[in-house]
Amino acid sequence: MYVCLCNGHRERDIREAAKSGLRCARAIYRHLGKPPRCGRCLELAARLIEEVHAGQGNRPPAFVKEAV
Repeated sequence: MYVCLCNGHRERDIREAAKSGLRCARAIYRHLGKPPRCGRCLELAARLIEEVHAGQGNRPPAFVKEAV
């Protein structure tokens, strides 16, 4: 799926850059060689970055129940 139509950045591009350790949409866009233009994609890019880092052990999975 395309995240940024202005630059042609795809979801997999954003996720791969986030997996490499980048945590900011603007930094990822710089890494990909094209800065954001209109900015409409930044919110979605930020959510994708959060998902990647959440999946790397930064927060427990939602299905884990806490012991009572």
